[in-house]
Amino acid sequence: MKIAIIGGGITGLSAAYYLQKEILAKNLDAEYHLYEADSRLGGKIQTDYSDGFIIEKGPDSFLARKMSAFRLAKEVGLEGELLYNQTGQAYVLKEETLHPIPGGAVMGIPTKWGPFVKTKLFSPLGKARAAGDLIIPKSGDGSDDQSLGKFFRTRLGDEVVDYLIDPLLSGIYAGNIDNLSLKATFPQFEEIEQKHRSLILGMKSSMAQKEEQPAQGKAKGNFLSFKKGLQSLVDSIENHLDEDVVHKNASITLIKKKESGYEINFKDQSTAYFDRVIITTPLDVVKNMLPEDLHTDDFMEIPSTSVATVAMAFDEEQVKQEFEGTGFVVSKKSNYTITACTWTHKKWSHVAPKGKALLRCYVGRAGEEEIVEKSDEEILEVVLKDLNKIMNVEGRPSFFRITRWRQSMPQYEVGHKQKLKKMRELLDKEMPGIHLAGASYEGLGLPDCITQGEKAVHKVLSSVPEKPMAVSK
Repeated sequence: MKIAIIGGGITGLSAAYYLQKEILAKNLDAEYHLYEADSRLGGKIQTDYSDGFIIEKGPDSFLARKMSAFRLAKEVGLEGELLYNQTGQAYVLKEETLHPIPGGAVMGIPTKWGPFVKTKLFSPLGKARAAGDLIIPKSGDGSDDQSLGKFFRTRLGDEVVDYLIDPLLSGIYAGNIDNLSLKATFPQFEEIEQKHRSLILGMKSSMAQKEEQPAQGKAKGNFLSFKKGLQSLVDSIENHLDEDVVHKNASITLIKKKESGYEINFKDQSTAYFDRVIITTPLDVVKNMLPEDLHTDDFMEIPSTSVATVAMAFDEEQVKQEFEGTGFVVSKKSNYTITACTWTHKKWSHVAPKGKALLRCYVGRAGEEEIVEKSDEEILEVVLKDLNKIMNVEGRPSFFRITRWRQSMPQYEVGHKQKLKKMRELLDKEMPGIHLAGASYEGLGLPDCITQGEKAVHKVLSSVPEKPMAVSK
């Protein structure tokens, strides 16, 4: 069986690694080829090494509690390179004041009353409304999807949502939480509500169980990266793949169904034939590869948002901040262009030389994407102007890196899981043997993409026989 993997981002790389591993371990009668349109692998994972700085242009880390990324890193020999982030206070920018995120707040949900009562982030009325979660009944039986915004506004009220939950959660998807699907983004919150009725009581119970577990040394951060940045994961996976199966600068124009398998047409006019295809590219790229008769209302209509990261290198004395912590998120109710800022040198001690500071800001989100298309200088000026309303940043950075990610943040809107189910049913019917995986479907983070790549491999290999044993005469 011949298997094609289209797309060399982390999903495609994971699929290639686990496919190769399974073929060798089980002596399967199969071969694969990985195709990437760019000249490099890694997709949104891009690490810039300049003047002693380690600058992530895309994601800067991954969640430690999701084990798929840790497991893959260990398999490709990077366990000794893993680093946890430095823990520290995080803030929410409301109007022109940075408010510490209340202690005990988990994704914005209060689990400790003391810090929540004392915070100046909410009015007394907003705090009282949030306490209403303790008596409000469950929002249905959990069968119907609803938006994140509706769910949290019903339970905790508008103030807590607008000034804490929305800045934290919408930043992950660069989206509008009043449109994003609860079931597709954070189903665990719905499960807690269904089990405990009260979201606060359910989260407190969950946290209490974790606190009962014996501590394993010094408290660690929630995120992981590598001493040489995330690019080292891409490089290590690539080094484990057979050289002759990885094809860069291989742009695909169309996938045609044949009597047996599929014909892949490339931009250079060449063709190749495969029995199975794993497609890991963004959905807008997938649309151009597959026949137009599949472009229905239920298929390939997942919206996406454009964002940009703005990394700035300074001498440490240029950044005069009275706040000790790792960064802040910005409430939409505040008049700022930036959506968040990480004091990266505080969060990751390995990313900046001694005496230097690295700030990483974010711009662009659903409904506010125009800034992404401004010139580098215009974006830099807007970002510095915003920062100087909050902290004192003297002069310009010694250098900066602006990376635009156009239509790169899929929006899992209400009904996403049902839409995805219909999409896959249509593919199974019209083009069986083609499998979709990646950030457009079931999770944006590195661990989610790695898991999807591995799942796609298991689906593909479910029908591959072992090689016949050689018989000696």
